[in-house]
Amino acid sequence: MSHKGFTVAVLISTYNWPQALDLVLLSLLQQTRQPDEILIADDGSKPETRELIDQFRTRFTIPVKHVWQKDKGFRKCLILNKAVKEGTSDYIIEIDGDIIVNAKFVSDHIAAARKGYFVQGSRAMLTDEKTQEIIKTRQINFHSLSPGVYSRFNAVRIPALSVFFNPNPRSSWNVKGCNLAFWRDDYIRVNGYYNDFEGWGWEDYEFGARLINAGILKKRLKMAAISYHIFHPIHDRENFLPNELIYRKTVEEKLTYCPSGYHEV
Repeated sequence: MSHKGFTVAVLISTYNWPQALDLVLLSLLQQTRQPDEILIADDGSKPETRELIDQFRTRFTIPVKHVWQKDKGFRKCLILNKAVKEGTSDYIIEIDGDIIVNAKFVSDHIAAARKGYFVQGSRAMLTDEKTQEIIKTRQINFHSLSPGVYSRFNAVRIPALSVFFNPNPRSSWNVKGCNLAFWRDDYIRVNGYYNDFEGWGWEDYEFGARLINAGILKKRLKMAAISYHIFHPIHDRENFLPNELIYRKTVEEKLTYCPSGYHEV
């Protein structure tokens, strides 16, 4: 099934947290408009994650593709490229494996999609206490005033007001893969994510910078495509500075293509 003449995938990155992925997939089951496929980019999870995905496959009416690689440290970019290569859809909505989405999430992204743009959404945050509660109860129907939700403005859904939020479309600052959408052809054009990123940080900024350098503008999506970030401790930031230097080089040299990306997996 196509929407507005194009097919849509939801791309989910995950690593060894099936309790969170369970809630993410549950929220995708509740979509008012299903995507055409789900691509799960698994950076080396243990068998519990595969077993969970197998259970959900029986509940979805669309393909759910689980792309797995051995655990050799944080290699998110590599597994994202592998997962995109397994997909067939024209348009890709990327989220993390700790992002619960509103029932209108996919339909809001479809409505926002435009040629020549990639779309950056927002996320509200869940407290640690709320996270522990929903892992036990699996009750994921939130709104902006729900207890345990903060960054509440990001949970307000009034799509008609989205047009009033239009920051610099040529800035790659604050591009986040937790709620991001792009055309598959544009992804391939810039060679996807840069495989040389290892460890947490900056890989999504750098990907966004190459898209912008290639003439693809950033569209900011507020008050639509609502998502909620499940609480977890901050990631190890050992590679934070080296990764930032890669991003800075891409911006300063206006690079549009990475030497090791989609085509090299």
